[in-house]
Amino acid sequence: MENTLPQQPAATSVQHPHYDALIAKAQTLPPLRVAVVHPCNDVSLGAALESAELGLITPVLIGPRSKIEAAAAQLGVSLSSTLIIDAPHSHAAADAAVGMVLKGEVDALMKGSLHTDELMGAVVRRENGLRTSRRISHCFVMDVPGHEQPLVISDAAINIAPTLEEKVDIVQNAIDLAHALHLPAVRVAILSSMETVNAKVPSTLDAAALCKMADRGQITGGQLDGPLAMDNAIDPEAARIKGIVSPVAGQANVLIVPDLDAGNMLAKSLSFLAGAYAAGIVLGAKVPVILTSRADSKAARLASCAVASMLAQAGRDKLIKAVG
Repeated sequence: MENTLPQQPAATSVQHPHYDALIAKAQTLPPLRVAVVHPCNDVSLGAALESAELGLITPVLIGPRSKIEAAAAQLGVSLSSTLIIDAPHSHAAADAAVGMVLKGEVDALMKGSLHTDELMGAVVRRENGLRTSRRISHCFVMDVPGHEQPLVISDAAINIAPTLEEKVDIVQNAIDLAHALHLPAVRVAILSSMETVNAKVPSTLDAAALCKMADRGQITGGQLDGPLAMDNAIDPEAARIKGIVSPVAGQANVLIVPDLDAGNMLAKSLSFLAGAYAAGIVLGAKVPVILTSRADSKAARLASCAVASMLAQAGRDKLIKAVG
Protein backbone atom coordinates (compact mmCIF):
# COMPACT_ATOMS: atom_id res chain seq x y z
CA MET A 1 0.00 0.00 0.00
CA GLU A 2 1.21 3.47 -0.83
CA ASN A 3 0.15 6.87 0.47
CA THR A 4 -0.18 8.34 -3.01
CA LEU A 5 -3.39 10.35 -2.88
CA PRO A 6 -3.33 13.24 -5.36
CA GLN A 7 -3.39 16.72 -3.87
CA GLN A 8 -5.92 19.19 -5.16
CA PRO A 9 -4.91 22.30 -7.13
CA ALA A 10 -3.99 25.12 -4.76
CA ALA A 11 -6.50 27.55 -6.24
CA THR A 12 -9.20 27.13 -8.83
CA SER A 13 -12.51 28.67 -9.81
CA VAL A 14 -13.75 25.42 -11.33
CA GLN A 15 -17.22 24.28 -10.33
CA HIS A 16 -18.06 20.73 -9.29
CA PRO A 17 -21.62 19.92 -10.44
CA HIS A 18 -21.18 16.14 -10.19
CA TYR A 19 -20.10 16.42 -6.55
CA ASP A 20 -23.00 18.75 -5.81
CA ALA A 21 -25.37 16.12 -7.21
CA LEU A 22 -23.76 13.32 -5.18
CA ILE A 23 -23.95 15.34 -1.99
CA ALA A 24 -27.60 16.20 -2.63
CA LYS A 25 -28.42 12.51 -3.11
CA ALA A 26 -26.56 11.52 0.05
CA GLN A 27 -28.43 14.16 2.05
CA THR A 28 -31.65 12.25 1.41
CA LEU A 29 -30.19 9.25 3.29
CA PRO A 30 -29.84 8.80 7.06
CA PRO A 31 -26.54 10.24 8.33
CA LEU A 32 -23.78 7.63 8.12
CA ARG A 33 -22.21 6.59 11.43
CA VAL A 34 -18.52 7.21 10.85
CA ALA A 35 -15.51 6.52 13.06
CA VAL A 36 -13.09 9.38 12.33
CA VAL A 37 -9.63 8.05 13.10
CA HIS A 38 -7.17 10.41 14.79
CA PRO A 39 -8.67 13.76 13.68
CA CYS A 40 -5.95 15.76 15.44
CA ASN A 41 -5.54 18.73 13.15
CA ASP A 42 -7.89 21.41 11.93
CA VAL A 43 -8.16 20.00 8.39
CA SER A 44 -9.20 16.44 9.29
CA LEU A 45 -11.48 17.52 12.13
CA GLY A 46 -13.01 20.24 10.00
CA ALA A 47 -13.78 17.73 7.23
CA ALA A 48 -15.73 15.54 9.65
CA LEU A 49 -17.60 18.44 11.21
CA GLU A 50 -18.46 19.99 7.84
CA SER A 51 -19.88 16.67 6.69
CA ALA A 52 -21.88 16.34 9.88
CA GLU A 53 -23.23 19.87 9.49
CA LEU A 54 -24.59 18.91 6.06
CA GLY A 55 -26.24 15.80 7.51
CA LEU A 56 -23.99 13.38 5.63
CA ILE A 57 -22.44 11.69 8.68
CA THR A 58 -22.68 11.30 12.43
CA PRO A 59 -19.03 11.32 13.47
CA VAL A 60 -17.38 9.50 16.35
CA LEU A 61 -13.97 11.05 16.95
CA ILE A 62 -11.27 8.60 18.03
CA GLY A 63 -7.85 9.75 19.18
CA PRO A 64 -6.04 11.66 21.94
CA ARG A 65 -8.76 13.81 23.47
CA SER A 66 -6.40 16.70 24.22
CA LYS A 67 -5.20 16.89 20.62
CA ILE A 68 -8.74 16.66 19.21
CA GLU A 69 -9.92 19.42 21.53
CA ALA A 70 -6.91 21.55 20.58
CA ALA A 71 -7.82 21.16 16.90
CA ALA A 72 -11.40 22.16 17.71
CA ALA A 73 -10.14 25.24 19.54
CA GLN A 74 -8.06 26.16 16.50
CA LEU A 75 -11.21 25.90 14.38
CA GLY A 76 -13.25 27.81 16.95
CA VAL A 77 -15.90 25.09 17.24
CA SER A 78 -17.51 23.22 20.12
CA LEU A 79 -17.45 19.43 20.42
CA SER A 80 -20.03 19.32 23.20
CA SER A 81 -22.48 17.31 21.10
CA THR A 82 -19.88 15.06 19.43
CA LEU A 83 -18.79 11.73 20.87
CA ILE A 84 -15.04 11.50 21.52
CA ILE A 85 -13.33 8.20 22.30
CA ASP A 86 -9.96 8.79 23.91
CA ALA A 87 -7.09 6.79 22.41
CA PRO A 88 -3.42 7.38 23.26
CA HIS A 89 -2.05 7.43 19.71
CA SER A 90 -2.90 6.84 16.07
CA HIS A 91 -2.36 3.06 16.08
CA ALA A 92 -4.68 2.68 19.06
CA ALA A 93 -7.23 4.92 17.35
CA ALA A 94 -7.19 2.75 14.21
CA ASP A 95 -7.60 -0.42 16.30
CA ALA A 96 -10.49 1.09 18.24
CA ALA A 97 -12.23 2.20 15.03
CA VAL A 98 -11.98 -1.27 13.50
CA GLY A 99 -13.31 -2.72 16.75
CA MET A 100 -16.35 -0.43 16.53
CA VAL A 101 -17.05 -1.69 13.01
CA LEU A 102 -16.88 -5.30 14.18
CA LYS A 103 -19.34 -4.51 16.98
CA GLY A 104 -21.73 -2.84 14.54
CA GLU A 105 -21.35 0.56 16.19
CA VAL A 106 -20.28 2.45 13.06
CA ASP A 107 -20.89 1.99 9.35
CA ALA A 108 -17.71 3.51 7.87
CA LEU A 109 -14.21 4.70 8.71
CA MET A 110 -12.68 8.06 7.87
CA LYS A 111 -8.96 8.84 7.80
CA GLY A 112 -7.87 11.69 10.03
CA SER A 113 -4.35 13.05 10.54
CA LEU A 114 -2.54 9.71 10.45
CA HIS A 115 -0.70 7.93 7.68
CA THR A 116 -2.81 5.90 5.29
CA ASP A 117 -0.71 2.80 6.04
CA GLU A 118 -1.52 3.07 9.75
CA LEU A 119 -5.25 3.02 9.12
CA MET A 120 -5.16 0.42 6.36
CA GLY A 121 -2.87 -1.83 8.42
CA ALA A 122 -5.66 -2.20 10.97
CA VAL A 123 -8.25 -2.68 8.23
CA VAL A 124 -6.44 -5.43 6.29
CA ARG A 125 -4.94 -7.49 9.12
CA ARG A 126 -6.04 -11.10 9.00
CA GLU A 127 -7.09 -11.37 12.64
CA ASN A 128 -9.84 -8.97 13.76
CA GLY A 129 -9.55 -6.87 10.63
CA LEU A 130 -12.16 -5.92 8.05
CA ARG A 131 -11.22 -8.19 5.16
CA THR A 132 -13.87 -9.87 3.05
CA SER A 133 -13.60 -12.37 0.22
CA ARG A 134 -12.90 -9.42 -2.11
CA ARG A 135 -9.54 -7.84 -2.74
CA ILE A 136 -9.44 -4.41 -1.11
CA SER A 137 -9.00 -1.63 -3.66
CA HIS A 138 -9.26 2.12 -3.98
CA CYS A 139 -11.29 4.29 -6.30
CA PHE A 140 -11.26 7.96 -7.08
CA VAL A 141 -14.57 9.50 -8.06
CA MET A 142 -13.42 12.44 -10.14
CA ASP A 143 -15.36 15.54 -11.08
CA VAL A 144 -13.67 16.69 -14.29
CA PRO A 145 -14.68 20.13 -15.62
CA GLY A 146 -16.58 19.88 -18.86
CA HIS A 147 -17.03 16.11 -18.64
CA GLU A 148 -20.69 15.11 -18.65
CA GLN A 149 -20.46 12.53 -15.85
CA PRO A 150 -18.18 11.58 -12.97
CA LEU A 151 -15.19 9.35 -13.75
CA VAL A 152 -14.39 6.39 -11.50
CA ILE A 153 -10.67 5.57 -11.59
CA SER A 154 -9.14 2.46 -10.01
CA ASP A 155 -6.64 1.72 -8.51
CA ALA A 156 -4.31 4.62 -7.80
CA ALA A 157 -3.59 4.22 -4.10
CA ILE A 158 -3.48 0.64 -2.79
CA ASN A 159 -2.64 -2.11 -5.30
CA ILE A 160 0.82 -1.42 -6.70
CA ALA A 161 1.12 -4.02 -9.47
CA PRO A 162 -2.07 -6.10 -9.39
CA THR A 163 -2.24 -9.54 -10.92
CA LEU A 164 -5.01 -10.55 -13.31
CA GLU A 165 -6.80 -12.29 -10.44
CA GLU A 166 -6.59 -9.14 -8.31
CA LYS A 167 -7.79 -7.00 -11.21
CA VAL A 168 -11.01 -9.02 -11.32
CA ASP A 169 -11.88 -7.76 -7.83
CA ILE A 170 -10.64 -4.26 -8.62
CA VAL A 171 -12.99 -4.12 -11.61
CA GLN A 172 -15.93 -5.60 -9.70
CA ASN A 173 -15.43 -3.19 -6.80
CA ALA A 174 -15.43 -0.26 -9.21
CA ILE A 175 -18.58 -1.52 -10.95
CA ASP A 176 -20.37 -1.90 -7.63
CA LEU A 177 -19.35 1.64 -6.71
CA ALA A 178 -20.69 2.98 -10.01
CA HIS A 179 -24.05 1.31 -9.29
CA ALA A 180 -24.10 2.74 -5.77
CA LEU A 181 -23.61 6.20 -7.29
CA HIS A 182 -26.59 5.57 -9.62
CA LEU A 183 -24.64 6.11 -12.82
CA PRO A 184 -27.14 5.52 -15.64
CA ALA A 185 -24.93 2.91 -17.32
CA VAL A 186 -21.65 1.38 -16.22
CA ARG A 187 -19.13 1.40 -19.05
CA VAL A 188 -15.72 0.07 -18.03
CA ALA A 189 -12.58 0.79 -20.05
CA ILE A 190 -9.57 -1.39 -19.28
CA LEU A 191 -6.78 1.06 -20.04
CA SER A 192 -3.44 0.44 -21.69
CA SER A 193 -1.12 2.43 -23.93
CA MET A 194 -2.81 1.00 -27.03
CA GLU A 195 -6.12 -0.42 -28.17
CA THR A 196 -4.84 -3.65 -29.74
CA VAL A 197 -3.76 -6.83 -28.00
CA ASN A 198 0.00 -7.15 -28.05
CA ALA A 199 1.81 -10.10 -26.47
CA LYS A 200 4.72 -7.80 -25.61
CA VAL A 201 2.49 -5.47 -23.56
CA PRO A 202 1.10 -7.41 -20.54
CA SER A 203 -1.60 -4.83 -19.76
CA THR A 204 -3.25 -5.54 -23.13
CA LEU A 205 -3.37 -9.26 -22.37
CA ASP A 206 -4.94 -8.60 -18.97
CA ALA A 207 -7.48 -6.29 -20.60
CA ALA A 208 -8.48 -8.91 -23.15
CA ALA A 209 -8.79 -11.57 -20.44
CA LEU A 210 -10.92 -9.33 -18.22
CA CYS A 211 -13.29 -8.61 -21.09
CA LYS A 212 -13.69 -12.29 -21.85
CA MET A 213 -14.25 -13.01 -18.15
CA ALA A 214 -17.08 -10.47 -18.22
CA ASP A 215 -18.52 -12.27 -21.26
CA ARG A 216 -18.50 -15.48 -19.21
CA GLY A 217 -20.18 -13.91 -16.18
CA GLN A 218 -17.07 -13.82 -13.97
CA ILE A 219 -17.42 -10.03 -13.76
CA THR A 220 -20.96 -8.67 -13.65
CA GLY A 221 -22.91 -5.44 -13.68
CA GLY A 222 -21.06 -3.48 -16.34
CA GLN A 223 -20.04 -3.41 -19.99
CA LEU A 224 -16.29 -3.94 -20.43
CA ASP A 225 -13.98 -3.14 -23.31
CA GLY A 226 -10.24 -3.19 -23.58
CA PRO A 227 -7.52 -2.70 -24.15
CA LEU A 228 -8.34 0.94 -24.77
CA ALA A 229 -6.00 3.90 -24.76
CA MET A 230 -7.14 6.88 -22.70
CA ASP A 231 -8.17 8.94 -25.73
CA ASN A 232 -10.43 6.35 -27.32
CA ALA A 233 -11.84 5.37 -23.93
CA ILE A 234 -13.37 8.77 -23.21
CA ASP A 235 -13.48 10.66 -26.52
CA PRO A 236 -16.04 9.52 -29.12
CA GLU A 237 -14.17 11.17 -31.99
CA ALA A 238 -10.91 9.42 -31.09
CA ALA A 239 -12.75 6.10 -30.99
CA ARG A 240 -14.36 6.85 -34.37
CA ILE A 241 -11.03 7.72 -35.98
CA LYS A 242 -9.51 4.48 -34.70
CA GLY A 243 -12.51 2.53 -36.01
CA ILE A 244 -13.41 1.14 -32.57
CA VAL A 245 -17.06 0.15 -32.38
CA SER A 246 -18.28 -0.78 -28.90
CA PRO A 247 -20.75 0.45 -26.28
CA VAL A 248 -17.79 1.54 -24.11
CA ALA A 249 -15.28 3.24 -26.41
CA GLY A 250 -15.59 7.00 -26.30
CA GLN A 251 -18.04 7.02 -23.40
CA ALA A 252 -16.43 5.08 -20.53
CA ASN A 253 -17.24 6.24 -17.00
CA VAL A 254 -15.11 3.65 -15.17
CA LEU A 255 -11.39 3.59 -15.98
CA ILE A 256 -9.28 0.64 -14.82
CA VAL A 257 -5.57 1.40 -14.93
CA PRO A 258 -2.87 -1.26 -15.30
CA ASP A 259 -0.99 -0.37 -12.10
CA LEU A 260 -0.68 2.17 -9.29
CA ASP A 261 1.85 4.34 -11.14
CA ALA A 262 -0.46 4.80 -14.12
CA GLY A 263 -3.49 5.48 -11.94
CA ASN A 264 -1.73 7.97 -9.74
CA MET A 265 -0.32 9.88 -12.70
CA LEU A 266 -3.73 9.91 -14.39
CA ALA A 267 -5.51 11.21 -11.29
CA LYS A 268 -2.89 13.87 -10.63
CA SER A 269 -2.87 14.95 -14.26
CA LEU A 270 -6.63 15.45 -14.17
CA SER A 271 -6.37 17.33 -10.87
CA PHE A 272 -3.53 19.68 -11.78
CA LEU A 273 -3.97 20.13 -15.52
CA ALA A 274 -7.75 19.92 -15.86
CA GLY A 275 -8.79 21.34 -12.47
CA ALA A 276 -10.55 18.11 -11.49
CA TYR A 277 -11.45 17.11 -7.95
CA ALA A 278 -10.74 13.63 -6.58
CA ALA A 279 -12.90 12.00 -3.89
CA GLY A 280 -11.28 8.85 -2.52
CA ILE A 281 -12.88 5.70 -1.17
CA VAL A 282 -11.62 2.22 -0.26
CA LEU A 283 -13.78 -0.74 -1.32
CA GLY A 284 -13.77 -4.44 -0.60
CA ALA A 285 -13.63 -4.13 3.20
CA LYS A 286 -16.61 -4.77 5.46
CA VAL A 287 -17.41 -1.04 5.43
CA PRO A 288 -16.39 1.88 3.24
CA VAL A 289 -13.15 3.62 4.22
CA ILE A 290 -13.01 7.34 3.42
CA LEU A 291 -9.50 8.46 2.47
CA THR A 292 -8.90 12.18 2.49
CA SER A 293 -5.73 14.19 1.99
CA ARG A 294 -4.65 17.32 3.87
CA ALA A 295 -4.70 19.16 0.55
CA ASP A 296 -8.19 18.05 -0.48
CA SER A 297 -10.69 20.77 -1.27
CA LYS A 298 -13.79 21.08 0.85
CA ALA A 299 -15.85 19.80 -2.09
CA ALA A 300 -13.71 16.66 -2.38
CA ARG A 301 -13.89 15.94 1.36
CA LEU A 302 -17.67 16.31 1.40
CA ALA A 303 -18.01 14.23 -1.76
CA SER A 304 -15.93 11.43 -0.22
CA CYS A 305 -18.39 11.25 2.68
CA ALA A 306 -21.32 11.35 0.25
CA VAL A 307 -19.83 8.46 -1.75
CA ALA A 308 -19.39 6.41 1.44
CA SER A 309 -22.99 7.09 2.45
CA MET A 310 -24.31 5.94 -0.92
CA LEU A 311 -22.10 2.83 -0.79
CA ALA A 312 -23.40 1.93 2.64
CA GLN A 313 -26.99 2.41 1.49
CA ALA A 314 -26.36 0.16 -1.51
CA GLY A 315 -25.03 -2.48 0.88
CA ARG A 316 -28.15 -2.23 3.04
CA ASP A 317 -30.40 -2.48 0.00
CA LYS A 318 -28.53 -5.56 -1.20
CA LEU A 319 -28.90 -7.20 2.22
CA ILE A 320 -32.63 -6.46 2.34
CA LYS A 321 -33.07 -7.88 -1.15
CA ALA A 322 -31.14 -11.04 -0.21
CA VAL A 323 -33.18 -11.58 2.96
CA GLY A 324 -36.52 -10.74 1.37
